[in-house]
Amino acid sequence: MPAFPDGEPAPESGALPESARHGAAERPWSAYVHVPFCSVRCGYCDFNTYTARELGPGADRDQYANTLATEIELAGAVLAEFPERELDTVFFGGGTPTLLPAADLAAMLDALKQRFGLVPGAEVTTEANPDTLSDSYAAELAAAGFTRVSIGMQSADERVLSVLDRTHNPDNVATAIAAAKNAGLSCSLDLIYGTPGESHDSWRTSLQAAIALEPDHISAYALGIEEGTKMGADVRRGLLPDVDPDVQADRYEIADELLTSAGYPWYEVSNFARPGHECRHNIHYWRNSDWWGFGPGAHSHIGGVRWWNVKHPRAYAQLLATGVSPAHAREVLSDRARHEEHVMLGIRLREGIAIPMDARAEIDTLVGDGLIDATAAADGRAVLTLRGRLLADRVTYALLGI
Repeated sequence: MPAFPDGEPAPESGALPESARHGAAERPWSAYVHVPFCSVRCGYCDFNTYTARELGPGADRDQYANTLATEIELAGAVLAEFPERELDTVFFGGGTPTLLPAADLAAMLDALKQRFGLVPGAEVTTEANPDTLSDSYAAELAAAGFTRVSIGMQSADERVLSVLDRTHNPDNVATAIAAAKNAGLSCSLDLIYGTPGESHDSWRTSLQAAIALEPDHISAYALGIEEGTKMGADVRRGLLPDVDPDVQADRYEIADELLTSAGYPWYEVSNFARPGHECRHNIHYWRNSDWWGFGPGAHSHIGGVRWWNVKHPRAYAQLLATGVSPAHAREVLSDRARHEEHVMLGIRLREGIAIPMDARAEIDTLVGDGLIDATAAADGRAVLTLRGRLLADRVTYALLGI
């Protein structure tokens, strides 16, 4: 797993500086709930996850919902001085949230509702492994107030799934989608492209299989080989080839072509949706809104203050048991850092960003290179073209004068 930045010490109370409150009433806010448990650790994954069922006092799966509710109470105390705001979105990620009983997810959501409330029409999502989402489980989620599930399909090719160390039965993707739809839940499918051994035809087949299931939303992520993962070690030892950026660019263009023609236009570089089914929670991230990340290793951002919790579930539980914030460290972003993040994140959205005043000299070059849409630029906005999406980092550096 990647190391956290050093940051500065976080107060034991979890208190936030006065600056974090400025403008809070105008900002939507969200909750992210990290469930760090998996049945098997996938070879490419560098997320903060654990396969052991028992991790020590207060950290076992059976105790997790109660432990997390303690952090929700701490957050309520910290935010008591803020303008009253109900949650616009809630997202349960992991890990595999649906490895826990649906009643546990319901209990954590209810704790959030009781402490903060949800806006009318709030979006509430959980990630799900295809093998864990049955009719009864989906019905329990819907009854608890969940509105959406994001199912980890990754690929329709069993050989690709094997390389990724995914253990789910590909046939169960259709079963999971049907269960979610029967319960009235909106559905998203997650795909990964660029896996060693995947071909263009294999990738097309995966996209077509996903489209045929008629989800509301499809995410397509380029595989990254991360340090500290089994796949990273296999690449270093020459057991697997490294990813090829040119191949990944080709795969992205295939995804854009097939998904757009099927009625899933892009709204963020890696995300495609039927109009009206864009993931509001993810959009809040890209707009750098406020969110509190609950759980071990979770990151939070409120009003230009970022912090991150201790990683291990046992350390997380022990701190909360003694009335201490589980925050490991934090940073208060400077105005320049906030501007850089606004550009870096916002440029990934289909809506783009207003052209920064200090970047106007760069726009003609970006338009000429086919990276920024000319019509949008004439209206004062920087919006990525398809080529620009493939070279989003280059656009970001140009807009920031780096």
